Amino acid sequence: MLPLTLGRDRRESGALKLLCLGAHSDDLEIGCGGTLLRWLEAYAPVEVTWVVLSAAGERAEEARRSAQALLCGAAKREIVIGDFRDAHFPLEFERLKAFLRDLSQRVQPDVVLTHRLEDRHQDHRTVAELSWQTWRNQLMFEYEIPKYEGDLGQPNAYVPLPGEIAARKVQHLLGHFGSQRSKDWFSAATFEGLMALRGIECRAESGRAEGLYLRKAVL
Repeated sequence: MLPLTLGRDRRESGALKLLCLGAHSDDLEIGCGGTLLRWLEAYAPVEVTWVVLSAAGERAEEARRSAQALLCGAAKREIVIGDFRDAHFPLEFERLKAFLRDLSQRVQPDVVLTHRLEDRHQDHRTVAELSWQTWRNQLMFEYEIPKYEGDLGQPNAYVPLPGEIAARKVQHLLGHFGSQRSKDWFSAATFEGLMALRGIECRAESGRAEGLYLRKAVL
C-alpha cells in the first residue's frame, strides 16, 4: 500500500499545526491518541491546540493531565477546556458555534482531528458538524469511538502504529482516566481489539493501527 505524508519536509516549511477537537475528556485519546503519538515523532516540530468541550470537576483535571502527558513531545501546545453540558450539545448549538468561531479567529491549523459525522452520540455528531462549518480550508480527519451504539464504520484512512506506540496508548488511557475504569467497555481489550482490527485492514506491520475518515483531500 502506498503511504502518503502530511505535506513537505517540516524542517523546510515550519511546524505542523494540529487542532484536536473532542466532546469529552477521553475522546481524543481513544479516537486518535496513537495517531498523535506517531505524528509527534514523524513530523517534528508539531504545534497542537487541544480542545475538550465538556469536562467538569474530576474529568477536567483528568483531561488536562492527560493532554499535558500525551503532548509532551509537541513544540508548542495549548489546552482548552470548555464548560458545555455533557449529553446536551444539540441544545447548546448556538453557544458551541460561537465558541468554535471565536477559536477559529486565532487558530488556523494545517490539520483538524474531530469526531465522525455519522457518530450516533449527539455530542460527538454536533462537534463534527460544527468542525466542518468552522474550518473550511483545512485537511479534516474524523476519528472513531467504540461504544454501545455499534456505529463503527469503514475507515478510508489509516495510521499504522508501531507496537510500542499502541501499547503506550492503552497504558495512557488506563492510567489517566480513573473515573472511567468502572465502565465495562473502558478496558485494554476494547482499545487493543479495535487497533488490531484496523491493523488487519491496512496490513500494518505491527498488526496495530487507528482508522480515520477522510472525506476530502487535495493531491
